Amino acid sequence: MKAVGVIPAKREVALFQHAIPGLSTPTELKIRTLDVGICGTDREICSFAYGTPPDGSEFLVLGHEAVGEVVEVGSSVTKFKMGDLVVPTVRRPCPHPHCPSCRDARQDFCFTGDFTERGIKMTHGYMTEYFVEDQSHLNIVPRELRDVAVLVEPLTVAEKALAQVWQVQQRLPWNSPSAVESERGKGKTAVVLGAGPVGILGAMALVVNGFKTYVYSRSAEPNPKAALVNSIGAKYISSETTSPAEFAKMVGNIDLVYEAVGVAKISFDVMKVLGLNGIFVFTGIPPHKPAIDIEADSLMRQVVLMNQAIIGTVNADRPAFENAIRHLGIFKQRWPEALAKVITGRHPIENYRELLLGKATGIKNVITIGE
Repeated sequence: MKAVGVIPAKREVALFQHAIPGLSTPTELKIRTLDVGICGTDREICSFAYGTPPDGSEFLVLGHEAVGEVVEVGSSVTKFKMGDLVVPTVRRPCPHPHCPSCRDARQDFCFTGDFTERGIKMTHGYMTEYFVEDQSHLNIVPRELRDVAVLVEPLTVAEKALAQVWQVQQRLPWNSPSAVESERGKGKTAVVLGAGPVGILGAMALVVNGFKTYVYSRSAEPNPKAALVNSIGAKYISSETTSPAEFAKMVGNIDLVYEAVGVAKISFDVMKVLGLNGIFVFTGIPPHKPAIDIEADSLMRQVVLMNQAIIGTVNADRPAFENAIRHLGIFKQRWPEALAKVITGRHPIENYRELLLGKATGIKNVITIGE
């Protein structure tokens, strides 16, 4: 079958023939791949910044954002049936019995670092025609979300971030999360840094949770991303025309910053205007670049005196995937046109070089492998 991957030893990105997988345990399923999203991680792997093939393989099949259809079911599978639409998770637990997070199915908090990741680290990904996966790493998606289900994995970034925000902000007992989701962020202001897919999907999640939401991104208006952001009830503001200090005066006290841009300079500039009792969530992984100057003393003073919290978040657990699927359903009902516009291009697998090595364009580009 066709597969797209990297051969690190040769520094090659290639479309090649890969063996069709078969079931090896009773709890596995065979999945026909439908859509695979292209993200910055894929492009960085194609620059050979990282990406590790499985043991015994010279290549790594790419792709960690996927939706597929079940075509074969193991004898002990209890949660899925033929024809189900599924979204797989990314990270697999380490083998060590002393790692409490992995033994508790929370490999997103792995203590040892010996986890593997589909399409990233020591396990083939989904940019191919079929894959096999254990039922414990699959999530059912309703048929009505078929056209947008490839967005589940990037949305899990925001879902896990929000789960941690609710936990951290329990330090403010009068602000405990309400039982009503739409009230959780009521009266609070959230800022999203970046208008890529992770940022835009994060903004949708924040709006659904009741936050007054701003997206602070580089390009000046008018532009398609700004129009999309404004159409969901958030507010787009350009960093080209509005400095962080000016931005803070416009929006007032900032309760939450959700960083989805992967650029240190703008992130630390906005950290300076984080509000009282605020929380700053890092999700981006900047490439290795020369160090930047930051006002470390004043930032440290600010964090202490204003009771601020700064956290980083990576990967996602099952509840994050379940919440992402549920929220995509809400987004599709509430903003069907805006959600559809997050996917700006669908391409055949043969277009892989342009998508992985060419200039990044649009919001989310998708390789469509099956119908």
